[in-house]
Amino acid sequence: MIDDELDEDATVGVAADLLGLTVRTLHHWDEIGLASPSRRTSAGYRLYTWDDLERLSRVVSYREAGLTLDAIREVLDDATSDIGQTLRAQRAQLTERIHDLQQLDERLERMTEAHERGILLSDDEQRELFGEQWNPQRSRAARFAWGGSRQWAQFAERSASRSPGQWRVLSEAMAALQDDLADAVRRAVEPGSAEADGLVERHRELFSNFFPLTRQMQVCLGRMFEADPGFSAYYDGIGDGLATWFRRSIDESARHHGIDPDAAAWE
Repeated sequence: MIDDELDEDATVGVAADLLGLTVRTLHHWDEIGLASPSRRTSAGYRLYTWDDLERLSRVVSYREAGLTLDAIREVLDDATSDIGQTLRAQRAQLTERIHDLQQLDERLERMTEAHERGILLSDDEQRELFGEQWNPQRSRAARFAWGGSRQWAQFAERSASRSPGQWRVLSEAMAALQDDLADAVRRAVEPGSAEADGLVERHRELFSNFFPLTRQMQVCLGRMFEADPGFSAYYDGIGDGLATWFRRSIDESARHHGIDPDAAAWE
């Protein structure tokens, strides 16, 4: 509030200092007719009376409450305006905004955790969904290996929005594919055959739920599945010789699409 003992009119600079505003703000409010000085000096300089300063003080109070300048003008100038209703409406808008910001904060928190952890499920939830043989440390280790890559960022972004139910559907689809891969190896399905190509394409489409997987990138994965001891043990545990069979099948499928596996790159 303005000191009611102010013994003389205030210049723009004095008014600005009293109210914690800028001179530019006061000039703007004057130009739009929101709060104008009642007097001027003989030289034409603005002078604010005590009543002018009181109006400015009210403008500041309502602006700090979040009202727009148009809403403030209505509150101050319209005798029929219901100030309580205006403030209640402002609170309702604020409540909605707070709700939206809370949801945004939750999404940001999940996104941050996904970039740090990969899969946003507890260790027990991961074992329940992916099987007891699943090692929850895999996604954490993957972050250290590929955390700076575009694919890790894509994986994290999709993981952040994936529910446990969606993980279950994806896990069941992967398990079904692994069963069919193991069956193909047992039946000695020839890499490059239509059946083998179909399995390779199913793998690429399913894996693209984590990040977009091109056929060239799939060739690189096939090599890793065969060469990396951890991956090869995992695939050979599903079906004897599956790691090598799957790598050969991916290579043959790539050739059918005009890709030289020996020149394939992660792109």
